[in-house]
Amino acid sequence: MVGLPFDCLANPLGAVRLTFEKAISSGLDPSTSDGKDWGAFDLFRQFLIDNGGLSQVPILNARSSKYIQPNTLVRFRGMIQDMLGNEFYVGAYKDGSTWKTNKFMDVSQFQMGLSSDVRLWERRLLYCVPVPGLNSWTQPSEPITHQCRTWASEQREKRQREDDEAVDGMELAPDHEFEGSPSAKKLRDMGHPSSTALQHEPEIKGNCPSISMAPDTEENSFPCLVKIYDSPESDLKLNEVFEFVGVLSFDPELKLDKDDSDELSIDLSEDYLFQLPSCKVPRVHCLMHRKLGVQDFLPSSPMTEPTPLLIRGVREGLLGYLTAVLGDDGLAAQFLLLHLLSRVHARVDTVAVGKLSLNLTCFNEESASVFGNGLSMAVKNLLPFTHYMPLTVEYLNSSSLAPKKDYQTNRLISGALQVAEGSHLMFDETQLQEGALDSMGVQNARLLKKLVELQQVDYDFQYYKMEMAADVQLLVLSEGKSNILPADLVLPIQPSAARSFKTANAEDLQAWRWFLTTLRLLPHSISPEMQKVVEDDLVAARQADRAVDSQDFSRLLTMGRLMSLSYGETSLSLEHWQLVKELERLRKERLK
Repeated sequence: MVGLPFDCLANPLGAVRLTFEKAISSGLDPSTSDGKDWGAFDLFRQFLIDNGGLSQVPILNARSSKYIQPNTLVRFRGMIQDMLGNEFYVGAYKDGSTWKTNKFMDVSQFQMGLSSDVRLWERRLLYCVPVPGLNSWTQPSEPITHQCRTWASEQREKRQREDDEAVDGMELAPDHEFEGSPSAKKLRDMGHPSSTALQHEPEIKGNCPSISMAPDTEENSFPCLVKIYDSPESDLKLNEVFEFVGVLSFDPELKLDKDDSDELSIDLSEDYLFQLPSCKVPRVHCLMHRKLGVQDFLPSSPMTEPTPLLIRGVREGLLGYLTAVLGDDGLAAQFLLLHLLSRVHARVDTVAVGKLSLNLTCFNEESASVFGNGLSMAVKNLLPFTHYMPLTVEYLNSSSLAPKKDYQTNRLISGALQVAEGSHLMFDETQLQEGALDSMGVQNARLLKKLVELQQVDYDFQYYKMEMAADVQLLVLSEGKSNILPADLVLPIQPSAARSFKTANAEDLQAWRWFLTTLRLLPHSISPEMQKVVEDDLVAARQADRAVDSQDFSRLLTMGRLMSLSYGETSLSLEHWQLVKELERLRKERLK
């Protein structure tokens, strides 16, 4: 096929091989090289970014994995759930007088002799999962290409033929004869491993084991082992969300036998890699990565340039929608809007600046089934990452909220509170009945309290606790003020109507999603004149009520910032500051 070795999309390993050969001709000495990039990253960056090739790269998920061909270029979007350390692998080896490379692959595409000169290189392993709480509307409706479906069909037919041949007892040519055949040479030239090269992966007897550490390949539980090359450790951190672009290594029908050792394997596998076999967990050998935020999960952006008038119109429509969801409670809708725009934008010592958790009270089981369910659905339709947690005594006593290190498997076992930055968590206390919390329940209650107050989660490493910073929005529904989750704002809800509201149309939802995910990222400042007004008002408030403290001041400033952002403005105005004070006055009246 003309040009196939240069095709970065269909034959990326051919392109890598080409850059390796070019680097050697320019003076690279593999015998002394540590495997640092020799030009492959630049080639793919040019293809993906400069030439706009990124949009052509298929997204790897549970659905598409059935059709995407191995050893092709894929995109995987996910959260770093665990960092498995480094592994050594045979990065380069000498075939006669020619140096060849195994970088960006699990299995050597060419036969490696036992006496070959080899160079051991190093790469990092990241266990990634689809973003927890990712809502279905964020998934692009990407059609599976005809090429992928054709390949999948050919693979099924090929396996059927192989099964028929085995039943008929036909003799097969020895491996060494096949290796020298024109067909084998053609396969290698096209970037496909030969039969002997495939044996470099440990063979497995029987079907691929179902292992608890490797979840079933469902849409929201499709893990991926990402192998990182030549990237500083500081670039990738636990719980961060990334888009990885790289070479796919995945064989759902691979068979594995841990007892079979193969000295020709190109990686020096640890036990946990056997617990994550490639028949359950695909590998992506990363060529490029970029960090993602909630705004990167919007299916599309507004077609028109946002103007102050347009933003006000979107704000008015969203506020009307939230008001209807809350039974025509306009005040609650105003506070909910600010809450949905909040994020931690700075940290001063242990204080998470910018958070605005909200506790809506006066719910009972009946009203929660009406307004609570509607609110949960509304938030799910508006934000990319959402979680709903019914707080009951049984849930607190039995759930693993904090991630925990398992030293036997050397894995970090995920907990319900290991979520991505920008996630929204809704806690429903309306089902909480009287009961005793056991030690697990008490520990979980403390975890939740710390999350609300400090935006931190304690990870359990058995011998010590590690504080991990969080940035999540917390909404609590309860009958009275929550004792477990001390929110920044407590507001009794006063619905005036239990009418059903119409589902928003796609155009409105698109605008509201853009509004909530984009405006929250705007910078914000306070002019010297407004700073003087704010200081005077806070002093007057303290003189009128000695119970007012620094936390109240901080909350009002946060509300002022969020009110400005909700209008698309980056500086606090007198009008918006007065509106914040009025909202706070009305809230306190409800609390009396």
